Amino acid sequence: MSSWLRSLFPARPRVRPQQAGQLLESGAILLDVLEDAEWRAGHAPGARHIPLSRLSGRARELAPQRTVITVCRSGHRSAGAAMILARQGRDVINLSGGMRAWARAGLPVVTSGGRPGRVL
Repeated sequence: MSSWLRSLFPARPRVRPQQAGQLLESGAILLDVLEDAEWRAGHAPGARHIPLSRLSGRARELAPQRTVITVCRSGHRSAGAAMILARQGRDVINLSGGMRAWARAGLPVVTSGGRPGRVL
């Protein structure tokens, strides 16, 4: 990527699922930007849900002093969410590989009712 493109789309810090777990234990927020149907199928326990399509209008719902870890199914939409939040001055990290990587790492995926879920 050229330096001109990098200036328009700066790389956001990324974290692997196991590292995300450590950050969550330290008070970070896991922000899931999946769309509603994907969220209902399965998500990480304790994650906050704000679909990417609604993030700009709802970002103020996130505690400003806490690090935000963004996640989606594969990591692409959450990278866009991380960019939106970073432009607002937030401390934000994208979960590398998204919920697919989370599930492959053996971390739990649940439905809203707490039952075992799946990544669509």
